[in-house]
Amino acid sequence: KGFSRQHIATNESQPADSLVGQSLGVPPKPTQIFGTPSESYGFENKLLGWETVPQFVDHCSPLRTSHFRDPVGPEIHFGSEQFIDELARAAGEDPVAFRLKYLTNPRHAAVVKTVAEKSGWASLGKGKGIAFADRNGTAVAVVAQVDVDRATGRVWARKFWIAHDCGLIINPLTLKQTIEGNAVQVLSRTLFEEVRFDRDSVKSVDWASYPILEMPDAPESIDVTLIDRPEVASSGAGEPTIRVIPAAVANAFFDATGVRLRRVPLSPERVKAALSKA
Repeated sequence: KGFSRQHIATNESQPADSLVGQSLGVPPKPTQIFGTPSESYGFENKLLGWETVPQFVDHCSPLRTSHFRDPVGPEIHFGSEQFIDELARAAGEDPVAFRLKYLTNPRHAAVVKTVAEKSGWASLGKGKGIAFADRNGTAVAVVAQVDVDRATGRVWARKFWIAHDCGLIINPLTLKQTIEGNAVQVLSRTLFEEVRFDRDSVKSVDWASYPILEMPDAPESIDVTLIDRPEVASSGAGEPTIRVIPAAVANAFFDATGVRLRRVPLSPERVKAALSKA
């Protein structure tokens, strides 16, 4: 692919959607692809909004883009699942109980119940956070346990518990490995990765200086519980866990410190600045 997905749909089987097909004379069919946020909670009074940046509709990105794992999911749920925790706090309710109160799909409720049980949610103490999401029929809930070093600003996601329901399970070992890979990859985006800009140019110019997760910052354990539903067609595991880890870590950070972080990555500089204002 030599173009943005905002220009051409991702479909390797269609000649019009590949450079090879186009080079052989198949005309491309430019398209604009925008999704809408998924929302699983049955609140009686709610307004769900979605705004597309006009420049991207007219011109798409002025920068060369490439593939990215679940490009919008973590960003949406980083905000929405933190807000669910804020609603629970305002209502004086436990974050798990609050979610179960408003989740209307039994499969959604099942992953939340399962991850709460597996993690021992009620007895975890400070520094715990939960997040839930559904992606194209795959339901995932994550509990994170974090340590925060107030002096250095370091956030360590010590443990993850993940409950995952993608319908029929074909290869349990590969599925678990995929979920673990999701968790580690997006944890790097949550704590470290950031492309820096100023008003004129991109400042992140090489891989040598680009920050990523290294082994000392990896979780000490990732506990995955698979919920098999043979009667339901498999709905995929390549991206769903990606979208819940940042919110779970941020909710755990709040539980540990009483401070909300509204932006990723949760870098030491950003953490220390937020804690100093608390």
